[in-house]
Amino acid sequence: MNIFKVIHTGTQYTKNRLNTPGLLLSGLVLLIVGFTSVSCDNQSTSESSDAADKTLMAIFAHPDDETLVGPILHQYANRGTEVILVTATDGRLGFNDLHDYNEEELAAVRQDELRCAADMLGVELIHLDYNDQLGMSEGHGSLISQSRGILEDLHRIIEEKQPDAIITFGPDGFSNHIDHRMVGISATQVVLSREWEKTPVLFYSAVPSSVLSEEENIYMGVHDRYLTVQMTFSDEELEIAKQAALCHESQFSPQFVDTWFETMQERGNRLHFRPFEAPGSEANDLFEYRVKQKNR
Repeated sequence: MNIFKVIHTGTQYTKNRLNTPGLLLSGLVLLIVGFTSVSCDNQSTSESSDAADKTLMAIFAHPDDETLVGPILHQYANRGTEVILVTATDGRLGFNDLHDYNEEELAAVRQDELRCAADMLGVELIHLDYNDQLGMSEGHGSLISQSRGILEDLHRIIEEKQPDAIITFGPDGFSNHIDHRMVGISATQVVLSREWEKTPVLFYSAVPSSVLSEEENIYMGVHDRYLTVQMTFSDEELEIAKQAALCHESQFSPQFVDTWFETMQERGNRLHFRPFEAPGSEANDLFEYRVKQKNR
């Protein structure tokens, strides 16, 4: 399925289901565990034409988060879509055994790594450079200031760029990471906050509940029935995304990247998204609305 094909079908789709610092390998593998029931031809002439005059925006928390959807970002960029990557934080708290940088050094390194990845994927980069955890460690005042700042910046960016579609984190934050969740709900709040000249369709990158344990599902699962947009990508697109992932040397070892991307290929080169569900009816009673929704 093509994200912009969902947008193009408009009213018909609304009636059914409208528009969803380091990463653990197990979580990344879960994201690309394949559904076998959907076959997607993302390279058709009509779909390429649909995508060429569109703008896709990806809004994520850290340098390296774009790796989760890297093959799709590159695919759309290669099809003529204007693809814009918005990264909220500087990644200064991404400490691990791969480096011994201090916070300031790591922030500078990760800025360069992010630029490398964006160039490799062929996307425009907007790096907002907020602190990891949005300054939480500095106190409540810093957290409030930075969380409001992100909302203001996203308002400005969306108004300026007028995206047709936005990919971000859902309330699960993919891995329940607080930065992921804060940035995802901020992007959602901005989209919902007003009647835009061109309202973007919102998609959440998600992990199917069917591939999670009962305990994992509490923290990061999204039931399969909500993941109504599934996109495939080619081995060539996967390879470009892999090279982009390798830019993040401070976060990913080559062995980690090899294992991750081999698993992606084994699982059918497929990513899953939950479209944001707009209201489908009106009611003057909470339970009446629920019944109406159930009977759609």
